[in-house]
Amino acid sequence: MKIYGLIGNPLSHSYSAVNFNRKFENEGIDARYLNFELPDIGDLMELIAEQLDLCGLNVTIPYKELVMPYLNDLSPLARMVGAVNTVTIDRDADGEVLSLTGYNTDAPAFARTLAPLLPDGSDPLRALVLGTGGASLAVCAGLKMLGVEPMRVSRTPRQGVMAYADIDSAVMDGVTVIVNATPLGTAPDVDMCPDIPYDLITENHICYDLVYNPTETLFMKQSAARGAKVKNGADMLKLQALLAWRIWTGENIKNYAG
Repeated sequence: MKIYGLIGNPLSHSYSAVNFNRKFENEGIDARYLNFELPDIGDLMELIAEQLDLCGLNVTIPYKELVMPYLNDLSPLARMVGAVNTVTIDRDADGEVLSLTGYNTDAPAFARTLAPLLPDGSDPLRALVLGTGGASLAVCAGLKMLGVEPMRVSRTPRQGVMAYADIDSAVMDGVTVIVNATPLGTAPDVDMCPDIPYDLITENHICYDLVYNPTETLFMKQSAARGAKVKNGADMLKLQALLAWRIWTGENIKNYAG
């Protein structure tokens, strides 16, 4: 039996194991998907050494950037994004690791699930990306795939990254898309959301939350109450997982740009 899994910390909110194991059961695939909650990314190589049947990993918060130094190679997109959410593990006949390769399926999954929401027209669009972690890097790459200019927002502003306090009416009027790429609002902390001026959100905004548990976050509720289109990260989760599976199995990998 082949083993696949998810590394991150915490993982109690994740639906990845449920989704993958349902796929394996429905399609008669002899595999299991396990959660590996790592207290430290330094435990990665020990995990891979102990789990001899482990063939591939997904990577989530907070390790999408921290995992990269442990990998032997990166796909072109993962290198461009600067974050990894999928890893292939190649072994020899004795189970010894030959190479670890990192990919990013978040960026294309985000782009494909956002695209149907965007307005028609040739006017250039701009987006606010809340957060500066590995997920936000993939979001920025996905936005650029769609021709949308991203502006990153952080609690600690720096060159190229604005502060939450700087989001005023001029900023809000100038953007069409607002993406929550932080974990704020993830179960069990469902009463949390990014600190943005929700009173400035209108029906002209698209508010996309990468969080999928709960299905409707406080960020989404407050945005929808002001007329915005809202979407959670469930479809993105499913699509990035499908792309990861194709990478692990070699299915249609030539058609994957990551």
